[in-house]
Amino acid sequence: MLRPTAGRETDTPMKNIGLKIRCLLLLIAATLLAIPAGAQLAPANSAGVTTGHIHLFVKDVEAQKKFWTTEIGGTVVMNGPLMLIQFPGVYIMLRQADPTGPPAGSIVDHFGFVWKDLPAALAKWKADGVEIEQTGNPNQGYVHGPDGIRLEFYGNPAQTEPVVMNHIHFYPMADDIPAMQAWYAKMFGGVPGKRQRMSSPGLIDCDDVPGANLSFSAGKTKLAPTKGRSLDHIGFDVKDLEAFTKKLDAQGVKLDEAIRLAPNGTTKVAYLTDPWGTRIELTQNLAPAPVPGAPSNLTGTVH
Repeated sequence: MLRPTAGRETDTPMKNIGLKIRCLLLLIAATLLAIPAGAQLAPANSAGVTTGHIHLFVKDVEAQKKFWTTEIGGTVVMNGPLMLIQFPGVYIMLRQADPTGPPAGSIVDHFGFVWKDLPAALAKWKADGVEIEQTGNPNQGYVHGPDGIRLEFYGNPAQTEPVVMNHIHFYPMADDIPAMQAWYAKMFGGVPGKRQRMSSPGLIDCDDVPGANLSFSAGKTKLAPTKGRSLDHIGFDVKDLEAFTKKLDAQGVKLDEAIRLAPNGTTKVAYLTDPWGTRIELTQNLAPAPVPGAPSNLTGTVH
């Protein structure tokens, strides 16, 4: 996760180099400190919130499962009947569906992971014929998965885990960025700031929540809601869903779907939509219970 950097700087070559170095150092520190070794989700913030999951609506579940495990390095775990693909900082969930379109064109364009050994990952993707998109920075780019999923990648040799969650990238209209940043800070305890853009010089407005950076870049036009697309919704896991939704209600945020139990009978879920069209799932007890005597490890998600 990239921590916010205070203030906007002028884009001069020397300052951009300095920003990139500071950004890399902050990225290393955040990766090492935000997610405890062996843990799946980061500890919740003072609002009781942590990044939970990304839920993909896909035509072929098996093809997606192969992509996220074989190519990206996730591990399949089960939370009762729920299949989850675990990474440090997030779970990927898959639901069979006929998506209305890829994430591109919706308010959430993509999300990103960081690799410890990016050259090895790139070599594997090339050998396996996976589509890779790079535009000049050898330490950054995008890998393409089924259903139009586009995953941004960075390299960070200092991190302890092979691959970790990094950011979710929103593209509201430029005039909406301050309001969006303030909304996620108010509703989910995000810490507002700016981070270095990795693909080219410049800064990106953002909020940090445990487990991920919420990045806000200006879209060229008003984009579609996420519901029904292959990235249907994002998820936050909260400590007390009943209390949290009451707090949201007091601030004028209404649920799209009331609290209910997931099919595993232990995870509580509810849904809402942000003012810009991002569908959000709230969960409580998202992670599978640890197996007695087993080392703490990564865990899963929910429908």
